[in-house]
Amino acid sequence: MSAAPALHGREALLAAIETRLNAGGGVTLHGPPGIGRTALLDAVADTAAARGELVFRLRPARGERAVAYAGAADLVRQAPAGAVAALAPAPRHSLAALGQGRPHRTGVPALARRLVLAELLAHCARLAPVLLVLDDAQWLDPESAELIGFAMRRRPGPRIRVIAAERRLTAGRPRATRLCPSPVLEIEVPPLDPDDLTALLEARGLPCRTASRLHEASAGNPFLALALGATSGAGPAWRPSPLPEAARDLIRERLRALGDDVTATLLVAALATEPTTTLLQRAGRADAARELRLAAAAAVVTLTGEAIRFTPPLVARVLADETPADTRSRVHTDLAGAAFDPVEALRHRALRTSRPDAVVAVGLADAARHSAARGAERTAAELYLLAADRSPHTLAEERLDWLVAAARTALTGGAPALAGRAAEAVIAADSPAGHRVRARVVLIDLAGQGLADMGEMFAAALAEAGDDPALGAPVRLRLTWAAFLVGDLDGAAAEAARAQQAAQQADDPTTQAMALSVLAQIQRVRGEPAWDKTLATARELPATPAPDWLHYGPQYMAARFALFDDRLDEARAELLTLLAVAEHDRVGEARVEVLRSLSEVATRAGRCQEALRYAHRAVHAAAAAGLSPGPTWYTAAVAELAGGSLGAAAGFARRGIRASEQEGDGLYLRRHLHALGQAELRLGETRAGVATLRRLRDLEDGTGNADPMIVRWHADLAGGLAALGEHTEAAEILARARATAARLGSIPALAGYLDRADAIVRSESGHPDDAVALSTAAARLFEQLRQPVEQAYALLVAGGAERRRRRYAAARVAIGAALAIFLAADARPWAEETERALARTEGSWAPEQGLTSTELRIAGMVRDGASNREIANRLYLSVKTVEATLTRVYRKLGVRSRTQLSSRLVLLEPSD
Repeated sequence: MSAAPALHGREALLAAIETRLNAGGGVTLHGPPGIGRTALLDAVADTAAARGELVFRLRPARGERAVAYAGAADLVRQAPAGAVAALAPAPRHSLAALGQGRPHRTGVPALARRLVLAELLAHCARLAPVLLVLDDAQWLDPESAELIGFAMRRRPGPRIRVIAAERRLTAGRPRATRLCPSPVLEIEVPPLDPDDLTALLEARGLPCRTASRLHEASAGNPFLALALGATSGAGPAWRPSPLPEAARDLIRERLRALGDDVTATLLVAALATEPTTTLLQRAGRADAARELRLAAAAAVVTLTGEAIRFTPPLVARVLADETPADTRSRVHTDLAGAAFDPVEALRHRALRTSRPDAVVAVGLADAARHSAARGAERTAAELYLLAADRSPHTLAEERLDWLVAAARTALTGGAPALAGRAAEAVIAADSPAGHRVRARVVLIDLAGQGLADMGEMFAAALAEAGDDPALGAPVRLRLTWAAFLVGDLDGAAAEAARAQQAAQQADDPTTQAMALSVLAQIQRVRGEPAWDKTLATARELPATPAPDWLHYGPQYMAARFALFDDRLDEARAELLTLLAVAEHDRVGEARVEVLRSLSEVATRAGRCQEALRYAHRAVHAAAAAGLSPGPTWYTAAVAELAGGSLGAAAGFARRGIRASEQEGDGLYLRRHLHALGQAELRLGETRAGVATLRRLRDLEDGTGNADPMIVRWHADLAGGLAALGEHTEAAEILARARATAARLGSIPALAGYLDRADAIVRSESGHPDDAVALSTAAARLFEQLRQPVEQAYALLVAGGAERRRRRYAAARVAIGAALAIFLAADARPWAEETERALARTEGSWAPEQGLTSTELRIAGMVRDGASNREIANRLYLSVKTVEATLTRVYRKLGVRSRTQLSSRLVLLEPSD
């Protein structure tokens, strides 16, 4: 049983359902509205029908619960005529009555009335296995439920199974369990995790970046996520989308089932900033502990100790939106009296009314300044906004100052909706140029990886900044990042120089250092040796980037360059120091970037499981912060290539390609293409991998990227081309990379990559002696650099070349050494690949001795009876190339005909 195309993340559930139903018995699915029960039922029913089973499908509506025998009538009408005809006359008459929704005739014994449905199903089961699929069991009329339940209690045998689904709004055993034959597997359908929800949303045409935001808003409920996704494109990411009526209805239904007392307690929690059980009790909800337990049992809130969290968070929004203003005012009064913190008490007193009040506004602004000083930026932002909202016209200038402060503190406090609201209010007002530029910079920062779409915002900010270097420098810096992301290196370098100059004039060393840092990165990418001097200048400046800007500063850039140059111990030490600071980043981007870099360092250092842990921490941190998923998916793909799963790596890379294309992020588009190309090559999809890496090469040629150490695709493309017999093109790629390396200076690791790739090309082109020498030298170099995964890969290449030289003992030694290193590094996919290679040295194709992979592939197709033209079409080669290759195969194997070649292709034990 497999998932329908529309299902994502339900494979394990479907497998469990299949196991239970195949053995007989029943399955019940329960959970809140919108969780996906119906989709699972449809998948199970469609699969059963495709296998030739007899499927009865019942889906009663809410109003049918009061219609006696409505469900039984639907079931009888679906029964095959042959099964009905096989019954005795009395049961047939009873079924005819049920089919019309009428009760049994009077005078029919109670047992006979109950047995009629059981008899019908038993006759149906003689024709084919029976599956009863019952959705929305809570709406099934009691009379039909009694008939079905009785039939299932008669132990109908393994050919009659039931799967039933029921909404579960409160605690208690699902009613649907009584409608299934024993044994019954009860399954609570869980929410979708972020990755599966992303796949679902992408399948509906929604951009990747919305997934993390929608997962948090919906708590993984697919119906709710899709309903919210339908309005997610209505404005910028920081602006809350309108809540669709379908979503409101779903939440209203869940709240109605809880009762008035529980809902009243939840309203107090919804209006509190950080609700706890004790706070609710202090605010007058004496029975809060019990009422919260009921809400938690209905999956409306999650309780962690004293803390209360709504699931989904939209429950709090609906509660607040649909409560009358006078009721909200009373609750804020109660919360003001219950608050432990005087600032929180002030906030609730201000929320009791929306009337302007100068004294209240000034008091809120003072409290906001104190909150910001102690690091509570999110609280400060909300208080600044409240101060602006309560300002009378006499405080017009102060109001604009407070809005700017709200925007900036909300940004650093990780509250994008508050930051966007405050910044847009500044722009909408008659504000001074400085205020407007600062507000626009906040909106630009909220765009994240989507800077390519902020052209109008940049133009307006520059126009308003005029000749003021203090205003222009931050805008220029962000223009630099925008150009760099889309691959416009010339434009990025020019903007970086302008940003550096403006920051110097404004005596802003932090912005100056960040501009020089990105300029050094651009120079490095373009292959300009001056990058190290530029970075050294940046590091000498007295820059103090805040935690959320750490990843744009010179210290982080130095760590990245150490990673590029394989100075792994230096990179790791620098990054661990930065991580301690980045943990204070409330936006989350700096923490994500440091975690990503630590993962990449661990991958190269051969600590593959550590790399996976850092990568997945970065993925989760990015999702929680609502950041673009593209960069973290790249890191996860790289970690999976080394120590996880090639399939998972390809999945992360493909999703990352789509995310990068959606956001115009050329930098990570190229990186994802490299990860995907590697995964495809190692999965045996050579032609697809080569096509992917060629696309990457063309993109880099178009952007002027020159440093082969940043995205290390050259060796992989050369190896893939060699496997396809394109030896000339492979050699040309390696020659270009070597020329670039010579211009950049000596980079030992790059020589190792290129030598190992050269070994693959030479081995595939029939020069295994040279291949052994090159790959062995590369292995020694990677050993010196302490990069065990790369070392073992070089030994694996050497083993393959030794096998081509028919030196099987040497091949086993090299490949065995590679396997030992891969196992020590926990490089699982590499270890699996190496075990297969080792097996080929112990019992392999005798004619593989001396043949390249292309020659062996063509020889195998000849053995299978393919003509030269068929081989050419399947391998995308010319007929002449196939003929020339076969001539070489004949010569190497000492045969003269296709018949002799086929007889040689037998499994033999190789000897030394």
